[in-house]
Amino acid sequence: MTNPHFIINQENQPVILIVDDEETQQFLMRQVMKKEGYQVIEASNGQECLEICQEHRPDIILLDAMMPVMDGFACCAQLQATLETQEIPVLMITALEDKKSVNQAFEVGATDYVTKPIHWPVLIQRVRRLLKERQLYKQLIASQEKAKKLLLNILPEPIANRLQESEEIIADNFANVSVLFADMVGFTKLASQISPTELIVKLNSIFSEFDKLTERYGLEKIKTIGDGYMVASGLPIPRHDHADAVVEMAVAMQKTMTKLTKKTKESLSLRVGIHTGPAIAGVIGIKKFSYDLWGDTVNIASRMEQYGIPGWIQVTEATYQELSHKDLFIERGVIDVKGKGKMKTYVLDCSDATARNSPVLIPTLAAKA
Repeated sequence: MTNPHFIINQENQPVILIVDDEETQQFLMRQVMKKEGYQVIEASNGQECLEICQEHRPDIILLDAMMPVMDGFACCAQLQATLETQEIPVLMITALEDKKSVNQAFEVGATDYVTKPIHWPVLIQRVRRLLKERQLYKQLIASQEKAKKLLLNILPEPIANRLQESEEIIADNFANVSVLFADMVGFTKLASQISPTELIVKLNSIFSEFDKLTERYGLEKIKTIGDGYMVASGLPIPRHDHADAVVEMAVAMQKTMTKLTKKTKESLSLRVGIHTGPAIAGVIGIKKFSYDLWGDTVNIASRMEQYGIPGWIQVTEATYQELSHKDLFIERGVIDVKGKGKMKTYVLDCSDATARNSPVLIPTLAAKA
């Protein structure tokens, strides 16, 4: 067996694994394959073939049917049974006029076959065809992976998988989720002072940090709305700690915002509102679709942000009751919320005033028109 411990695929040359116990046959195939410009690895039985394939992934395996230790049929069956090697084309080499061997070769998963004595032009043409098919297969897989990656940038993975399974409409009811809205205070004024390009760069830098936080806390980014950011916890996969998780992210968002504004010395702050309750989530439409939420829970969470305090996190009574660490929040009292009336809320101060250990008065807010 030729030592397989070398770097393969230099200059993108196809790699052919020749498996044959006859030295003369092996030598002839090696010379023919090298003349075609292919790299060659060699093994003298099926067991050596399997061992080589654990380290390297040849583009094609030329596999003799009859060998000692492990024959070609058993080897091919194991290659097909292993996820990492089952896509490698196997060209089986069988005895002349042995129809039983040919049938057995296809039964164990061989891609094609040639018979002995080998007609070299036929072997060369079949190797070229299999290599072309192999290249097309790799391109297809790469294209599918790229498409899936793009889809997962838009949709949660469970939802993307359901769409790929041809579900036309996805609409799921969730009994209890937590929804967060965040809005940048002072961004409208800043936008009037910088160019559109600088504005987009600024938004991208901030929202990219928030995106990382959704990954860290296992939450679902729903969308951005201007300089606003919407997140949901507890969907599409339900979780019992959805309120705690979204509050942890809210605190991290406030810390991130403080860190960024200290660095840029800009007068920006973050207002965050959270509400917990039932919601409907899904994907509708056939063009430019996205995963979205509907229901009163969404509307109330948005109101909590609108009636919130810059640098603070405001939650409803429903969210407060779900929290493991209620002691972090203080009662703000009852505020008059447009469309909802009187609502008791709780707040957590994440502003610089806390860091300075100075007394903080909870701002009151009259009902908005």
